[in-house]
Amino acid sequence: QVQLVESGGGLVQAGGSLRLSCAASGRTFSNYPMGWFRQAPGKERDFVAAITWSGGMTYYADSVKGRFTISRDNAKNTVYLYLQMNSLKPEDTAVYYCAAGKNTIAVVNTAQRVGSWGQGTQVTVSS
Repeated sequence: QVQLVESGGGLVQAGGSLRLSCAASGRTFSNYPMGWFRQAPGKERDFVAAITWSGGMTYYADSVKGRFTISRDNAKNTVYLYLQMNSLKPEDTAVYYCAAGKNTIAVVNTAQRVGSWGQGTQVTVSS
């Protein structure tokens, strides 16, 4: 059974930091590109960051570049995906979703390329 389980969300003041984690199992996720998306109330789900299967290449939305860092640990049975978020702003408030690609090639930088989603974790940044 495919499972992507996020953790690490919470309430933080502006300027603070959070680290999100995602545990992915049930498929050989080590072969798949992965990413993070977020969805604020009343808005569409937007791309945040993506990483290739090996972790060798990373991609970021302009709004988070220089503040967020995506990384992964391709353990044997469970892949761990991380999002280190620094210098958080109130506009970063959203539900954050872990995502895995539909195939082993395409970078996960659009929702159309996502094959599996996590359940989401809430991040709230107060001003």
